[in-house]
Amino acid sequence: MVEIDDKIYIQQVLDGKTSSFTCLVDKYKDMVFTVCYRILRQREDAEDAAQVSFIKAFNNLHAFKGESKYSTWLYTIAYRTAISKSQIKKVDTVNEDFHIDIATDNSFPQLEALKSQEQEFYVKKAIEELPEIDGVIITLFYLDESSIQEIVEITGLSESNVKVKLHRARKQLKVNLEGLLHQEMKSII
Repeated sequence: MVEIDDKIYIQQVLDGKTSSFTCLVDKYKDMVFTVCYRILRQREDAEDAAQVSFIKAFNNLHAFKGESKYSTWLYTIAYRTAISKSQIKKVDTVNEDFHIDIATDNSFPQLEALKSQEQEFYVKKAIEELPEIDGVIITLFYLDESSIQEIVEITGLSESNVKVKLHRARKQLKVNLEGLLHQEMKSII
């Protein structure tokens, strides 16, 4: 299950060559940050959670058994770290009183006309408007190309729940994109 290069880096780290962990960080840092950001919605908090996630992964690398992909194991750590940070932040608040490739279809003719950067901007903005968990599921499924089963492992949700959330998130994403593009068209005209 573990990719060959991941397996090599993991073994090197376990053998004492800790600098090899940098290769794993470089490979997965963007998606770990994205998972954290989808939940926390604050850049600084997401950066902190991503850093904590990599520290946890490094400290517990000996516990990784290779039964799933390393990325699935790492994203599970990131997801749980961000959820924990989110819950702590909510308690504190109460006490205080990417290049994205998207397959466009005829549903969004305005989107097809936009440049790639603009497409990325609107898709990211539309995802940010989704509830946290839905944003994570959409991001993992489409950007990281994680399978439903991998998302189940990462989130701890049931398979049917992930499928339902993915279906609803797709519908809401379409509504969000249509709204954003409609507003943009109004401002142009």
